Amino acid sequence: MRIPIFTSLGDAVTAAREKTPDAPENAGLLAARVFESAPSRSAAQALLREIAEAKSDTQPLLPAQPLALYGAGDLGRLARDHLRYLDIPIAAVIDRNADTIAADPGWAGIPVLHPDAVEPAFKHEAMLAVSIATSPFAPLQASLRDAGWTHVVPYYDIAESFRDRHPLSNGWSAERFSSDEVAALTRVLDGWSDDRSRAHHLQFLAWRRLRREWSFGDAPVTVGDRFFIPEMLAVLTESEHYLDGGAHYGLVGRRFVEERQGRFQSLTAIEPDEQSRRTLHQTLATLPADQAARCRVLDTVLDETPQNRNFHEGLGYASQIASTGRTSRHTASIDTLDLTPTILKLHLEGHELPALKGATATLAVHRPILMATVYHNADGLYATADWLMHTLTRYRFLFRLHSWCGTGAVIYAIPEERG
Repeated sequence: MRIPIFTSLGDAVTAAREKTPDAPENAGLLAARVFESAPSRSAAQALLREIAEAKSDTQPLLPAQPLALYGAGDLGRLARDHLRYLDIPIAAVIDRNADTIAADPGWAGIPVLHPDAVEPAFKHEAMLAVSIATSPFAPLQASLRDAGWTHVVPYYDIAESFRDRHPLSNGWSAERFSSDEVAALTRVLDGWSDDRSRAHHLQFLAWRRLRREWSFGDAPVTVGDRFFIPEMLAVLTESEHYLDGGAHYGLVGRRFVEERQGRFQSLTAIEPDEQSRRTLHQTLATLPADQAARCRVLDTVLDETPQNRNFHEGLGYASQIASTGRTSRHTASIDTLDLTPTILKLHLEGHELPALKGATATLAVHRPILMATVYHNADGLYATADWLMHTLTRYRFLFRLHSWCGTGAVIYAIPEERG
């Protein structure tokens, strides 16, 4: 059976609805729920109560053998490297571009198969870990089950079982909310500046708390505009000082320069991982000379206060402050770096809130546009947004999802004087 490629969310939803999770043959299928439109403030509060009161049986996932990956894109490569680090064998990777991927030395030693070339017995025996987050999970899972795969799970849910050895943390589940947490979530939902933010926040909460895939017809997940949403682009000037915290390879920084067509004041890229920083320098060096001259790179671990912390390096964009790290680093707060950002982007694998608290004076004085990822740990449920809404005055606050499975969540804060 051929796995369908959905051309719209509507097609995906129709396919998912054809499955009834209560039926025995559909045990283990993720429930999908679609709303026609984003909720108002009052409707959002009702949906929050529904999430808070629902029962959840989410359990940690351990990989079963044979273990196969579905998807060899960015997340597939991360999953491959993660499993290699953990010394967990990969029986096969399944991808429609099997011929091209098989020629990639990075996949050497791993069988690469087109979905149509997989034997039925293997589909029945293997755990298939979906390493794709750029499309809805529920309809893909249902289609893979239709194609004969018995056990289909999100890869990040497997990764969560190995946090004691590797800090990758995108598969966490939220515990049942306390009354204080419901109160904080209520404040935050009310504080968003548009209904789309409320929709995306609820979609995020439903996945994290219940592992249910919600979606809203007029509030689509947009994959290609992370950190570059229209509301942010519309207010930029030629005098921007862009501070890129967690710059990794510099692809976001380079896109900023390209979006501005070179019209910016300066760019400061902060990247503490040595391997990533080497590639970051190479990325910025590809810019025209006059633009590259306005960029600089800092080797700094951002934190709330300067202190010594364990840093787990060598993990690509998963490198971070972590108890599993074997390198001791002296951290710095943004307030101690003597920077004057007009745009502050933070992607710090769960350490965004401490970094923000270490930028309190910078935020107050320079009032930058703020963009912070919030999907790596439970701070993203409400704590980061609640702190920002309490700390920043006269800002618009937006919440956007840029991928599925509870990932790609970013808070945007735009000063009202920007228009």
